[in-house]
Amino acid sequence: MISASEIFSLEMSKTEALMQSFRKAIGVRIKEETEVIEGEVVEVQIDRPAVAGAALKTGKLTMKTTEMEGVYDLGAKMIESLGKEKVQSGDVIAIDKPSGKVTKLGRSFSRSRDYDAIGPQVRFVQCPDGELQKRKEIVHCVTLHEIDVINSRTQGFLALFTGDTGEIRAEVREQIDTKVAEWREEGKAEIVPGVLFIDEVHMLDIECFSFLNRALENEMAPIVVVATNRGITTIRGTNYKSPHGIPIDLLDRLLIITTQPYTKDDIGKILDIRCQEEDVEMAEEAKALLTHIGVETSLRYAIHLITAAALACQKRKGKVVENEDITRVYNLFLDVKRSTQYLMEYQEQYMFSEASIGDGDEDGTNAMLS
Repeated sequence: MISASEIFSLEMSKTEALMQSFRKAIGVRIKEETEVIEGEVVEVQIDRPAVAGAALKTGKLTMKTTEMEGVYDLGAKMIESLGKEKVQSGDVIAIDKPSGKVTKLGRSFSRSRDYDAIGPQVRFVQCPDGELQKRKEIVHCVTLHEIDVINSRTQGFLALFTGDTGEIRAEVREQIDTKVAEWREEGKAEIVPGVLFIDEVHMLDIECFSFLNRALENEMAPIVVVATNRGITTIRGTNYKSPHGIPIDLLDRLLIITTQPYTKDDIGKILDIRCQEEDVEMAEEAKALLTHIGVETSLRYAIHLITAAALACQKRKGKVVENEDITRVYNLFLDVKRSTQYLMEYQEQYMFSEASIGDGDEDGTNAMLS
């Protein structure tokens, strides 16, 4: 999810920021096979040198499955990995052969006893069957943007943590798209298009809209959801007006969903949910009054009054928000209509006021209040 106004505050071009957002919303499932040693630990023997620093630690690891048992020699790094995972006899573990990573899968059912003192995090599993060494398919889920960053920066994946990705050259993206397409044909990868939500889309300019037109035609494009609360307004970067501030050719590519104003019952239900979320206990009469305020002003204003009314109730050492609390905060904090009316009444006392009240300005005043 991005806000359209973010595009103009980033230290990169607008189209580059949109492209990175698109590729962040496209996932890639990469499948690879690796050799894994999986079984139940029978015994761990570690030979420690008598003199410190005389020699590296060595040892032996005995593992078994339901069909076979094997003994493996341990080096210093493997002993350290087993020590970090606190592996002991009776644990079921998996060792990634290429990297040497040790993963504790759980505790064997054969070692479970009623009198054992175990924590709730201990998980009992069956002893693996088959051979100790087997090939497993591992699935890595990444985004196209993460692959872009790893292949375009000298620091590689560290740029993902610093956030300093910068602009990525088009040649790098083309090579990555070609490689991903090869993986798809070979069955090694799968494209998972996600969803990109662009809020305040009317803040984009004509250059960004032109980019969206082209990007949406890509076969790997994610589902794009845009939101706006504008009517017929000017398209940024042009002198032309269009519905929602979006060019007609882009609107033609969209499925437009309309939203209806909330009814009184809808506002009441939403306020009930907000009271539950904020742990505010409110009397039924106070809820009815707050619902009426939401209908006359706005839902956001009514939601803001919930916390303020709870604080007013707390100050008078009450436990349930009553009508008097709602009335008090309603008088303390103005909504947009009352604030505008107040400014019109006392505008002469404000500095740099450009409004002038006269017979010819009544229509403008009424328009602002509505």
